Amino acid sequence: MSKLITVFGATGNQGGSVIRTILADPELSKEFRVRAVTRDLSKPKAKALAEKGVELIKGDMSSQEDVTKAVDGAHAVYLVTNFWESMSAKPEILQGKVVTDACKAAGVKHLIFSSLINAANATQGRLVNITHFDGKAEVEEYIRERGIPASFVMPGIFMSELFSFIRKQEDGSFMMAIPVSPGTIAPFIDASVDTGNFVRAALRHPPTEKANVIYAASDYYSFEQIAADFEAVIGTPLKVVPVPGDMFKGFLAASLPPDMVDEIYENLVMLEDPGYYAGADLSQSLELLSEKPVSVREFFEKNRKYWG
Repeated sequence: MSKLITVFGATGNQGGSVIRTILADPELSKEFRVRAVTRDLSKPKAKALAEKGVELIKGDMSSQEDVTKAVDGAHAVYLVTNFWESMSAKPEILQGKVVTDACKAAGVKHLIFSSLINAANATQGRLVNITHFDGKAEVEEYIRERGIPASFVMPGIFMSELFSFIRKQEDGSFMMAIPVSPGTIAPFIDASVDTGNFVRAALRHPPTEKANVIYAASDYYSFEQIAADFEAVIGTPLKVVPVPGDMFKGFLAASLPPDMVDEIYENLVMLEDPGYYAGADLSQSLELLSEKPVSVREFFEKNRKYWG
């Protein structure tokens, strides 16, 4: 009999990718049946999952009762929390702990959590406003303390962020303003495609005595390389412009609340020192994959019409 995997955030970028990957994989689709957790069963994406034979369950991750039902009988659980919905770490920490406690009580054999490093610790307290990192790191620490067999899949910067990073100018050229040097490197992932690719690796390499940490990015890319790939695919130059921190914050303040201005600014500053993953090598994580992840150049090719 197949084992059950419960997937939270089933209609989002990451959870949706996990479900699509499992259903499309000849081995995993036999090994696992999928239970998708969503707050709104009437969403078109939820209905589309039901049409594919996925079990749907309505659930709020802040509700102990809902979460207990969602993980009942599950062998594995995929957990992703949503900082950006509330723009606060408190709700996602609460949700992460509620799901963790339910998994512990249900005897879940493998909890896969979409985590990130503790930025405040990694910078020795220099950058303390990257709460969408630190909140997830707190949940990860809690999972470790509870002793649940776990894998921590750490996604890089979503390639979809390039839609907002890259701005078209009046003369038809493109510009990307950043508060770091153009040679700064960052890990990128096409989350809607490759989250499932990395989670599949976690399912095929379950944790033994130590939790697994998987860095989910196709590669490290400098902003200079991103610009070169953009021009090669789109055919129009992309100028990378390093700007002073105060000026960059001013750009952000036009559309974001003050807390988020510091959040995004410090997140980018962290890329220079100590780095998004604090210098971690991606090679071991990439070796676990059964399919090559999408590169930034391939992402541009796939979305050529957006910038064309």
